[in-house]
Amino acid sequence: MASDSGKVVTRFAPSPTGFLHIGGARTALFNWLFSRHHGGKALLRIEDTDRKRSTQEAIDAILDGLDWLGLEYDEAPTFQSQRAERHAAVAQMLLENGQAYRCFATPEELEAMRAEQRAAKQPMRYDGRWRDRDPSEAPAGAPFVVRLKTPTEGETTIEDKVQGKVSVRNAELDDYIILRADGTPTYMLAAVVDDHDMGVTHVIRGDDHLNNAFRQLPIYHAMQQIEGDWPEPIYAHIPLIHGNDGAKLSKRHGAMGVDAYRDELGILPETLFNYLLRLGWGHGDKEEFSHEEAIALFDLGGVNKGPSRFDMKKLLNMNGNYIRAADDARLAALAAQRIGPQADAALLEQAMPVLKTRARDMVELADGAAFLFSQRPLEMTEKAAALLDDDGRALLAKVSARLGAENDWTIEPLEASLKAMAEELGLGLGKLAQPMRAALTGTTTSPGIFDVLVLLGREESLARIDAQAA
Repeated sequence: MASDSGKVVTRFAPSPTGFLHIGGARTALFNWLFSRHHGGKALLRIEDTDRKRSTQEAIDAILDGLDWLGLEYDEAPTFQSQRAERHAAVAQMLLENGQAYRCFATPEELEAMRAEQRAAKQPMRYDGRWRDRDPSEAPAGAPFVVRLKTPTEGETTIEDKVQGKVSVRNAELDDYIILRADGTPTYMLAAVVDDHDMGVTHVIRGDDHLNNAFRQLPIYHAMQQIEGDWPEPIYAHIPLIHGNDGAKLSKRHGAMGVDAYRDELGILPETLFNYLLRLGWGHGDKEEFSHEEAIALFDLGGVNKGPSRFDMKKLLNMNGNYIRAADDARLAALAAQRIGPQADAALLEQAMPVLKTRARDMVELADGAAFLFSQRPLEMTEKAAALLDDDGRALLAKVSARLGAENDWTIEPLEASLKAMAEELGLGLGKLAQPMRAALTGTTTSPGIFDVLVLLGREESLARIDAQAA
């Protein structure tokens, strides 16, 4: 899996302990675009070492969400849990070469150490008590963890492609655990070994992982001394996403899984792709990008240093634009899935030009089309029922008589006939259209009344009007 010399390799490495959230999806997108822009490889690693919390359902949801967004990967996913032997082997190398050591400190000793640090208002970190001790001092058969010997002097500097130059004093790092007492590797070790073995050249992730970079680099440095061939990756830590009020993104702002944007909100994949792209990255004033344009233009220099703000209203407005531009047959198929088996895809496709102009999402689109497949007697909304009072029903009886004489059931003659009727009655056309809309759709909102008549057809239109007429 190692990288070809000079070839960009990125990875997206989600933990399958829940859904693919919006921040993770953006990280996946930025990694994918960067590798595609440079003609490199985009890889996927499922970090499922937390066996208690990792679920197959979450893995499936992540893979489904990435596929829906159009992010295809160049190799089959790597599952971190299947590589534990390799991780342990690297820990053993570090141990044998003096870059790591066995720590026999008991849980009680460590808790006492932390209590002293709390009392002295000191940073809570391991004090290195077994760093230079001989393991023979421990009781025979005592359990131990393996800790990395991190540098204690000087500082570590990262030239981050988003954050710029960032330095940390090595004294602030502690000798953290790389192998637990049961022999299983920790995240810090597993991530570094996997990134190396997968040939990852660029680690692009949220800036909440910036501290991890300073803890992971000592493993690279230690392995460089042992094997030589352990190049450090180039880091790019992306600011997190906030709500439109500037607070940390939460469910009230829209922090849901990608599947919820599709299934519950009715967002199209091209909308979410484009919205995530513009969430913290920009290229001049351009707002909407095709996949090809995004690949051609994406670079890390365009990533903002500050947090981006998630705006649900903007997302829905953008989705409305994409719905209006979408292929009618595709929208009809998507709407039919939401309406159910009674939906007629051919009729939906015929109706789509007038339906899609009114919808911001697929939920609204399907709801707006549902009247086409309603069974008589129609269920009325409260507002629609209010229009069907005695006066409304009397008007419907006159409309039925007028339309019953029409044989050319197309928009122009129907419109001419009803406009003439409205004039004869001394009414505005809206006064006729309101009770008609209620009778034909069961609601007070729909496409234009003449579009509704044509879509329902002569027989069904007259039957619905007659069902409500006085």
